[in-house]
Formats: sequence, structure tokens, C-alpha cells
Amino acid sequence: MENGIINKVASSGIITINLEDFYPHGERVLFDIKEHLFQGLILKEKDFREFVKNEDWPKYTDKYVAIICSADAVVPTWAYMLLAIQLEPYVKKVMFGDLETLETVLYNEILNKLNISDYKDARIVIKGCGHLPVPKAAYVEITRLLRPIAKSIMYGEACSMVPLYKQPKFIKTHFDEHKSC
Repeated sequence: MENGIINKVASSGIITINLEDFYPHGERVLFDIKEHLFQGLILKEKDFREFVKNEDWPKYTDKYVAIICSADAVVPTWAYMLLAIQLEPYVKKVMFGDLETLETVLYNEILNKLNISDYKDARIVIKGCGHLPVPKAAYVEITRLLRPIAKSIMYGEACSMVPLYKQPKFIKTHFDEHKSC
């Protein structure tokens, strides 16, 4: 009889989900309209349209772009729309908001395309502590999607999982046995 090492985690049936596996690779760019305001306060339509006409839009090819205005200025909605029109043919994604919002939007799109039924009645650990910028919102979203169908949800690594959710067991009562249709 040979004494081998038994990998209890591998034989436990636990499925690990690493949100970094879904990370959409590509450069992220923050486009700040502040750089195109007159005296940092006002968006002059004529000047802004001239900038839009002369900008090198192909330099944004295959990038993810978040559009904001970090200045305390009133920027008309059409200015954001005009930028989106110019960027859309080149970029992987353009949206309004900061870079964290961009990451959240990207992950929500990816996670909502997952076949969640693959995880029905599964024991799941959602891996944490990675090297890529996975937003906290992605952890909330995957948990929201999995909770109705998973047997259990944990967070962390196989060696130090934090239990988060365990599906309640159905307890058959005397009342259930005698229920009529």
C-alpha cells in the first residue's frame, strides 16, 4: 500500500471562478474634456468642433475609452455624444464615466453573457487577490448571478476560503406530506 498525498480540494467538487480569467485585455484611456475647455471653465462649441475635426481619432484604435470632464464646468451633453460618435468606429468600447466605471461596465457585459446554469447546485469559490484590476462590482455581480442557483459560494483561495452563502436545505414537514393538490 502506497501512501500518496491526497488533494482534498481537487476531489471536493469545488469549482473555482477566477474573475481575472474574464479580464478584457486592451489599453484603457481616460478622455478628459477638461483639456478642451476655454480657461478651464467653458466649452466653446466652435473651438470644440474644430478640435474634434482635427483630432487623430485612429490613435484610439482597439482601446477602451472612458469619457469624463474632471473640471467643475457645465459641459453640454452633445459634447460627450460627439466624442462617442468620433471614437466608436475605432475603439473596443466607449462610455461615459471614469476608469473604474469602465471596468465595471466591461465586467457586467461579460458576466451577464455567462451560462450561469453551468453552476447549478455547485460549490463555488470565487478567487480573490489577483494581479489585474478586477472591480469590486464584478465580485458583487458574479455573486448576485450565482446565489439563486449555487449550492454554496465562498471567497478566497482553496487554502483559506471565506464562506459567504449556503443554499438552505429543504426540510420536509408533516404538513408537506399531507398537503393536497
